[in-house]
Amino acid sequence: MTRTFHTWTPDSIPDQSGRLAVVTGANSGIGQVTAEALARRGAHVVLACRSPQRGQAALDRLLARAPGARAEVRLLDLGDLASVRAFADGWDHDRLDLLVNNAGVAMVPFARTADGFESQFGINHLGTFALTGLMLPHLLASPDPRVVTVSSEGQRFARFDLDNLNAERRYGAMFAYLQSKRANLYFATELQRRADAAGLMLRSTAVAPGLTRTNVLTGGANGNRGRIHGALTRLLLRVAFRPTPEGAKTSLYAATVPDLPGGAYVVPGGPLQLRGEPVLRSREPAIRDTTTARRLWELSETLTGVRFRLSDDAGYAAEQSY
Repeated sequence: MTRTFHTWTPDSIPDQSGRLAVVTGANSGIGQVTAEALARRGAHVVLACRSPQRGQAALDRLLARAPGARAEVRLLDLGDLASVRAFADGWDHDRLDLLVNNAGVAMVPFARTADGFESQFGINHLGTFALTGLMLPHLLASPDPRVVTVSSEGQRFARFDLDNLNAERRYGAMFAYLQSKRANLYFATELQRRADAAGLMLRSTAVAPGLTRTNVLTGGANGNRGRIHGALTRLLLRVAFRPTPEGAKTSLYAATVPDLPGGAYVVPGGPLQLRGEPVLRSREPAIRDTTTARRLWELSETLTGVRFRLSDDAGYAAEQSY
């Protein structure tokens, strides 16, 4: 099923007053636009950023553009599970209404995270998995909790190999990136299935932004690839990719549309999901592949030490093992 929303714009976002949101990777790109739009509509937004300096700069920009907005910055490095646990342990609000899993890396040279995982799998999927699990008790204290996980239109081309998720046998930057983005979609849909089975009100959705101008291809580890690579990449971004606010539309739609169903996958409605207005797409193979999603979930629990538990009296909770 595909539904098109031709008239939806960020101006259509309903009042977000009273909502408490976390946006990971909110210091630049789609994350920054998402955080600012939510704050403008009244949400209290936590910018979860790896760099304190870039996070503070993003917060300063947000407050300059939206005077009176409620926002704060907190340290979070998805490439370090100790940082993920510290973020969750330090949560001092009474609940969390919205978690936007936006942060990630793309097509970077081979590297390992602080915990020894291949960096794209470790940051894009495992860090996101652990953060969501550890923040679930706070989400479930909300009357209407949502989790939005940013995947990619490129996940459709992934050759998902459960035996090579961590670059055990070989590494290709594009292969690893697409695989990690497919993992994001598996995770979002499996989280919804488990929430439904537990009778929880949690809504988990995934989004694809389309071709969007951000620094994910030029910053971070990609910033060390030399002048020629940087110049060519920036030229490609200007010519073929759309402005960042356009790419943030699917995230904002998934985060704020009142009647959006849990388990939705929101993508651009144009050819190959590269551009266009938000639509709901239900025919992706990853959405129907429950076997792989379940196996990935179990593997992710083992690798991160964050185990999601269901019980009649406690609902959804996350336990840590060290």
